[in-house]
Amino acid sequence: MAQLQAIGACSSSKISFHRPRICGTPAYRDNICYFKKSNFHLEVGARSSGFCGHVNINQNSRQTCVTGNKDIQFVLADEKGTDPTLSGKTDVYGSHNGSRLRGKLNKVVLAYSGGLDTSVIVPWLRENYGCEVVCFTADVGQGVMEMDGLERKAKASGASQLVVKDLKEEFVRDYIFPCLRAGAVYERKYLLGTSMARPVIAKAMVDVAREVGADAVSHGCTGKGNDQVRFELTFFALNPELKVVAPWREWEITGREDAIEYAKKHNVPVPVSKKSIYSRDRNLWHLSHEGDILEDPANEPKKDMYMMTVDPEDAPNEPEYVEIGINSGMPVSLNGKELSPASLLSELNEIGGKHGIGRVDMVENRLVGMKSRGIYETPGGTILWTAARELESLTLDRETMQVKDMLALKYAELVYAGRWFDPLRQSMDAFMQKITHTTTGSVTLKLYKGSVSLASRKSPYSLYREDISSFENGLIYNQADAAGFIRLYGLPTRVRAMLERGI
Repeated sequence: MAQLQAIGACSSSKISFHRPRICGTPAYRDNICYFKKSNFHLEVGARSSGFCGHVNINQNSRQTCVTGNKDIQFVLADEKGTDPTLSGKTDVYGSHNGSRLRGKLNKVVLAYSGGLDTSVIVPWLRENYGCEVVCFTADVGQGVMEMDGLERKAKASGASQLVVKDLKEEFVRDYIFPCLRAGAVYERKYLLGTSMARPVIAKAMVDVAREVGADAVSHGCTGKGNDQVRFELTFFALNPELKVVAPWREWEITGREDAIEYAKKHNVPVPVSKKSIYSRDRNLWHLSHEGDILEDPANEPKKDMYMMTVDPEDAPNEPEYVEIGINSGMPVSLNGKELSPASLLSELNEIGGKHGIGRVDMVENRLVGMKSRGIYETPGGTILWTAARELESLTLDRETMQVKDMLALKYAELVYAGRWFDPLRQSMDAFMQKITHTTTGSVTLKLYKGSVSLASRKSPYSLYREDISSFENGLIYNQADAAGFIRLYGLPTRVRAMLERGI
């Protein structure tokens, strides 16, 4: 990193770029002149790029020269420094060594995982916004290992405190189960594991911001993914006055090496855990895998990549039966035992994982416009989704089921897009709650080597009547009545055919 600074009282400065001879082409010079009647401040920041050559800064009789493989960034300001884009000396990481800041915030609540990226964000926020940083971690079932030593890491990075909230029951009860009741599936396969987790985390961040008196929130989402939208739409919906800082859209850290260098520079302990070759997101509902060989949709996932489910080929050779109890569209029991939402899902994850249930390989359309390939493991969720749909086959009539299925597509799209607190989703949820009021009963499923198949279903509100559906004649349904029904139902078809034949 090279920086040049020239300060003077002259009325004109001249900056010359001398580029070397490349592949036989003649060298040439670019001259840039800047005129100002009063004193001026000129800062030249050089960042690594493909520009080759050297720079001369001529001011009166003084000259400074920089050589190297750099491109040049100029920041100009008047003598009073009133340009809001100026922030003192800026290095390659977007940090500031001077007294001026990108903005001034009092206190920021940061979504914190303890990994390299969020550890680096803590000092970056303090340096660039002059603020106190409160780290927040939500326990949504990502596992004990990811929660280890977080407070020590956060404070070592410069945070004033770490707030941890156990959101597992709320996550399953108020986010996962409503989506399950709605039958929400994104693009035929995705059971919305990450999509459902973001609004519950963001909602908790808004609550923490109120509790600690913060005026801003921050997250470590990149500018290419869906999560930035999901977090920020929740912030907007629940507290539009909160400022949002998204470092990945501001700083110039471009990868892991840059982040490690920044951490060392600011005495931030770099996490020593082995960096996974995959980008993973885990919660109580699912585990997602992206990156590395998965970026090519032609590549088959490696067998050792999976963490929640065994390979179906290695699953037990004997099937296992599970009975799921459902009340008004919401799961309430497993094998006759009533459990809390989070406990029920946890047990099903263990059972389903043992049998290799719930693996999905899909190419999806991200909200920001690009396609991405991901592998999802959702063992317990796949079992519950199957049970809920099978019970509805007993309790919902044809027209209701068709409307529900159509709305489920829109419901899933809203959740995927981060619009959990949108009035449309909330209104649709009220509809789902109303029509599944009688979706009560139990479903028994057979789990065997990666497959989930139906064994039995029953409900006190079943619309299925054996005395009507039987092939035997009954008092309610007279088979002879079908002739008149068919004639009337097929009348439009018959009339069109008569017209075509001139009858």
